[in-house]
Amino acid sequence: MPSFFAKQRTAELAVVNLYSDRVEIGHIERTGRERPVVSLCRHIPSGQDLVETLQKTRRELNLDRFRCATVLPAHQYQLQLVDAPATVPDAEIKSALRWRLKDALDYPVELATVDAVTIPTNGSAAEHGRSMYAVSARNEDIEARMNVFALAKIKLEVIDVAEMAQRNLATLFELDDRAIAVLSFSSEGGLLTFSARGELYLSRRIDITLDQLVGGAGDTREQLFARIALELQRSLDHFDRQYSAIPLARLLLAPLPDGLELTTFLAENLSAAVESADLGDVLDFHDVPELREEAEQSLRWQTLGAALRVENQS
Repeated sequence: MPSFFAKQRTAELAVVNLYSDRVEIGHIERTGRERPVVSLCRHIPSGQDLVETLQKTRRELNLDRFRCATVLPAHQYQLQLVDAPATVPDAEIKSALRWRLKDALDYPVELATVDAVTIPTNGSAAEHGRSMYAVSARNEDIEARMNVFALAKIKLEVIDVAEMAQRNLATLFELDDRAIAVLSFSSEGGLLTFSARGELYLSRRIDITLDQLVGGAGDTREQLFARIALELQRSLDHFDRQYSAIPLARLLLAPLPDGLELTTFLAENLSAAVESADLGDVLDFHDVPELREEAEQSLRWQTLGAALRVENQS
């Protein structure tokens, strides 16, 4: 799992996500209960001085007791499917990937930080060789993010990406050995992931934002729904061809604001079973009861997913 910058400490992990208008903080306790417990999920409006906002947050929430993680915004990294370098030791994978990315980036690869997500070979997928996702980001963006946290005296130890956060949530909804597809929408657009047994197999971005869905009406919304359905069916067909040995259980739609009716539309127009996700089915919200509302789950989706990171996924 990507962690562009990571160390090992014994303290528990909290996520501190930076948005244009707010800072989100989340912590989830895996206590051995049936559902992981969300013990902290807060959002704080960003002031004109982000460092000052983070310093205030650190003091108010006693963030010194945690190791902290954050998620890069989608425009600051690239996730690209590549053939895994053959006969290369694991320790040298990242170096080998740099050469694969040399012509794929719009900036010199020497200025990139690179990590890898291995896609398991499974059944029919093995026939196509071993693949992986190369995750790349500009060094200057990584350094800028690290510097903000350093100035706020917050111990940033993991920089993650949205695909892995969503995979973490998908794992909670998995059934047996079948795959699950999950679709979410945010201000960055739509994110579709396919995973099984806790591993990411396929990821696609859809160029439609949550604001477009909420603001659309009548024919405009119908056209957006039709575009989404077309992209989804293509992805479903591709996954079935590539990973026919892993049956897809269902497509899960992340919580959305009331009244969108996207789940109903997709259920009527896709070949896969379509359901709406309720995070209350898989997470304990006793300490943060406002998360029982779908609108709140929609807003905090990425932060909660990132907070489910476990160390053996680094």
